Amino acid sequence: MTADMTRKDPGIGAMLVSARSFEEYRAMFALSNDDLSRRVLDCPGGAASFVAVAGTRGVKAVAVDPVYAWDRGMLGEHALREAERGHAFLLEHAYRFVWTWFGDPADHARVRTEAARDFAADLAAHPERYVAGALPDLPFLDRSFDLVLSSHLLFTYGERLDEAFHLAALLELVRMTRWQVRLFPLLLHTTGERYAGLDRLRAQLAGGGVGSRLQRVDYEFQHGGNEMLVLERSDRLGRR
Repeated sequence: MTADMTRKDPGIGAMLVSARSFEEYRAMFALSNDDLSRRVLDCPGGAASFVAVAGTRGVKAVAVDPVYAWDRGMLGEHALREAERGHAFLLEHAYRFVWTWFGDPADHARVRTEAARDFAADLAAHPERYVAGALPDLPFLDRSFDLVLSSHLLFTYGERLDEAFHLAALLELVRMTRWQVRLFPLLLHTTGERYAGLDRLRAQLAGGGVGSRLQRVDYEFQHGGNEMLVLERSDRLGRR
């Protein structure tokens, strides 16, 4: 998901409400079966099908995103339009991506469209899994989840969201976990370069008792975008 944290309706802002698949999440975040036995938060969830598919597999997963405050019938339709918008961009910029996970832009469009449809169906059937909320102030109690996943917002939109926002958002994600936060990717979506403030943010987190490390993953769509940032509380409460 790449929803603008200030968006109130589909007519405002230009960030894409992305529909990534469950299998993409598994690869992006190197999710093991043990990871998926935990209580998981997807933030921001956008129109991803992760929570929908996870629910069919018995995973206790919840998504949070400001777009869930929109009219929910409209949101399902909007997710499909956004999949089409993303496909149009890829057709013009295919050279900027690595075509190993997806065979070609048509395959990408198929996966994202299926994910958007799964999301829309689950949103209607299980609305309680989708909570309206925006970083850096989320509506959950401390340590509500074991594992928090965050993709394609922090670092990705580093040219719009400053370091103060990033730090506040990272601390908020850590506040909600009993174990670990995983973030992917670490690159700006505009240039494909690593977010310049990453090392400074890691140093500030370390000063507050939050450990961090970089981990390679078996997923690369942006060139060089095959690492996630893993954050862990110093107390490691709840780790099994």
